[in-house]
Amino acid sequence: MNIDIDGLKINYRDEGEGPLLILLHGWGSNVDLFDGIFKFASKKYHVVGMDMPGFGKSDEPKEPWEVSDFVEFVIKFVKKLFPDEKEIMFLGHSMGGRVIIKMIGTKSEEELGFKIPRVILTDSAGIKPVPSGKQSSKTKRYKFCKNVLIKTGIAKMFPDTLENLKKKFGSADYAAASPVMRNCLVKVVNEDLAPYMPKVTMPALLIWGDQDTATPLSNGQQMEKLMPEAGLAVIPGAGHYSFLDNQYMFNKILGSFLKIDF
Repeated sequence: MNIDIDGLKINYRDEGEGPLLILLHGWGSNVDLFDGIFKFASKKYHVVGMDMPGFGKSDEPKEPWEVSDFVEFVIKFVKKLFPDEKEIMFLGHSMGGRVIIKMIGTKSEEELGFKIPRVILTDSAGIKPVPSGKQSSKTKRYKFCKNVLIKTGIAKMFPDTLENLKKKFGSADYAAASPVMRNCLVKVVNEDLAPYMPKVTMPALLIWGDQDTATPLSNGQQMEKLMPEAGLAVIPGAGHYSFLDNQYMFNKILGSFLKIDF
C-alpha cells in the first residue's frame, strides 16, 4: 500500500484489527523484516508499519533529515491515516527506537493528539557510543587525510576524493547510502537521546540480543535505568536483529507484554 506524505510516496503494511500498534524499523532496513511480528501481533492488534523515507520502497527525503524530522514524519503519517485514534502503541527497532524516544521526549499528548500507553524497544539506538581506542585512531587518521586533501588543493581539483575518503573510513551503512542518506546518518547517530529517556514514563518493554554489537546490551541496561517503567528482556545468542535471530522467544516475550495468546 502507498500513501503520499508531503510529496513523498511512502510504502506501508496494514494488517489485523484491534488496538493500533505501529512498527518503526531500523537504519538500512524495511517494513518486510517485521513479517514475523505482523503475523503474530495482528492476531489481536491492528498492526501498521511503513518503509521510512529513504528506505525500502519509500521515497528519499529531499534534504538530509535528523531524528526530529523523522518524528514529524511519523506524526504526519499517523494523523493522515488514523486521525481519530486516541491511543497508539509503538514498537521500534534500532533507529526506529530513536524516533520513538525523541517523539515521547519532545511531544506532549496534546501535541501528538493521541496517548501512547505502551512502547516496545528492541535493540534500540539512542545511547551515544563512547569511541573505542580503535575508533578514535580511525577518526584521527580520517581527519589527517582530509586536512591533507584540503590543504594541498587536491580536494578542490578532484571533488570525489573527499567522498571516497568518507566511504573508506565510514561504516558499511554509510558506504551503502546515497549522498542524502549519508548526511542523514551522520545527523542521526551523533544525537544522544539519553536526556529524553526519563520522559518515557509509560510501561516500556526492552528486548535485546545479548550478542548485539551495533547497539550493545549495555545500552539496553542503561535505558532500563533511565526509563521509570522499563523492563529489560534478554534473548541469549541473538544479535542486533533479535526478532529475526530468535523469533520464537521474541514473540513469547512480546506476547506476554501485549497479552497475545501464544
